Amino acid sequence: MSAQSAEQLLHLETLSETERKILLGALHCFIQQGYFNTRIPDIVAASGVSTGSIYHHFKDKQHLAEALITQLINGLDQAMAKLISQHETPMEQIHALIEWMLTLTDAEPELVSFILYARHREFLPHQPPLCTQQPFEKMRSLVVRARENGDLPPLDEMVLTAAVFGPTLRIMQAAVDGVLPRPAHTYSAALFATIERLSTASAEV
Repeated sequence: MSAQSAEQLLHLETLSETERKILLGALHCFIQQGYFNTRIPDIVAASGVSTGSIYHHFKDKQHLAEALITQLINGLDQAMAKLISQHETPMEQIHALIEWMLTLTDAEPELVSFILYARHREFLPHQPPLCTQQPFEKMRSLVVRARENGDLPPLDEMVLTAAVFGPTLRIMQAAVDGVLPRPAHTYSAALFATIERLSTASAEV
């Protein structure tokens, strides 16, 4: 399964070339240096765009970060919705989503690192937590539907969501930390087997 590029996932094709360069440069800086340690001159150097152009498109660094998060959340939500629509049952959708998440990690480790590790609420205090936004709500909803179908045990939905997607998120973290001995997507079969054990437990309840 092919993964989208950072530009595709961020839906940067809808923006001007200058805005694309600025957002990708900012993303790189925020990941490498952290939000608070990133200055506009750093983004200028990373993007190849002048200071004046950055301030023409974005009021300040915070507004730039807000635009980046908004593009990211919307892009993730649309990509996941499209993927889910291509499969019929909740369990098939869960498997497809896990495979996509792992493939994305291999293809765009910087982007995934930003999703997993950036403390977004420290620099965007009015932004809802990522875990409450649509992409993560889709994950929870799939688990609830699978539970209602009898494919997963009748456990608390938050516990069950953590059990289904938690191992995948941990593999993604290990991948971007550079501690996996092989690509993240090669762990999909083992992760599916773990979920299968949950399904077996459901059948025994």
